[in-house]
Amino acid sequence: MTTHTHSVRSEIRRQASTRSTRVGLAAAGVLALLTVGACSAAETGGDAKTVSLHTPSWVGAEVNTAVAAYLLEHELGYKVKTQQMDETPAWDAMSQGKIDAILEDWGHPQEEKRYVEGNKSVVAAGGLGVTGHIGWFVPKYVADQHPDITDHKNLNKYADLFKTPESGDKGQFIKGDPSYVSHDNALIENLGLSYKPIEAGAEATHLAQLEQLYKNEKPFLTYWWTPQWMNATMDLVEVKLPPYQDDCDADKKAVACAYPDVPLKKWMNADFAKEDSDAARFLKNFTWTTEQQNLVAKYVAADKMTPQKAAEKWVKENEPTWKAWLPKK
Repeated sequence: MTTHTHSVRSEIRRQASTRSTRVGLAAAGVLALLTVGACSAAETGGDAKTVSLHTPSWVGAEVNTAVAAYLLEHELGYKVKTQQMDETPAWDAMSQGKIDAILEDWGHPQEEKRYVEGNKSVVAAGGLGVTGHIGWFVPKYVADQHPDITDHKNLNKYADLFKTPESGDKGQFIKGDPSYVSHDNALIENLGLSYKPIEAGAEATHLAQLEQLYKNEKPFLTYWWTPQWMNATMDLVEVKLPPYQDDCDADKKAVACAYPDVPLKKWMNADFAKEDSDAARFLKNFTWTTEQQNLVAKYVAADKMTPQKAAEKWVKENEPTWKAWLPKK
């Protein structure tokens, strides 16, 4: 998200939420590819050619793992094991050496304090090259009809436009996957908005709902994010919230500001990083753009390719990019 839990969601800088199995089929395809395992390289009985990677629940991050795994296996001769889990448990597993790396993190300050600054079991592995952004969005066809709707100060004026049986006498605000941490409930209350937040369910359900509403040109106001591959199929316009300022989201109940932009990060188990293996150096070098991630995510979610085939297609067409990630001999 697409292009956007963010588990946007967990915390962004202080809170993050994020981003996006696009469809149930896409998620199923990803799960079919990924071998669930919790073995670290240090626990493989001397098999130094095994790497264990985290796989989040949204397609954008899943294709990070798919591309990295494809190159680790086909270019560097590693066996890659992956484990799909929510973000906070992944940090715990990484600190224990059960997984070696997280390739897309939207910001977990509490875990950073505990594992990076505290027991030093986790170390930074550089930026992913993608900047995450979370916000509130409406379809462009709604913004075209009501240009001032893109300022939160005018949302109450249009509450009737978004009423549904579920929202009663208030406008409906469509929330993201409940596993993604957000502060939309607090925003609605603290900004005095006449809207009722309604959870869409798991991300695949959320995206399917928006896709149907968009197809029928129905009005909706939703939590949304980038990177998110569906931004290529839906033209959405962001609603301006009060600008983000440092620590304006520190008190979760008093939040009344926009989400910050988040440069997405990679993290490694400290022992795995110390080995300075080809795999560790490759994962540190792994960096690509939002557009590149969205393209591979589209192959999976929209074009119904398996993540392995999507990764293979991208690798074959983008050799100059990934060659730079390989460790120097």
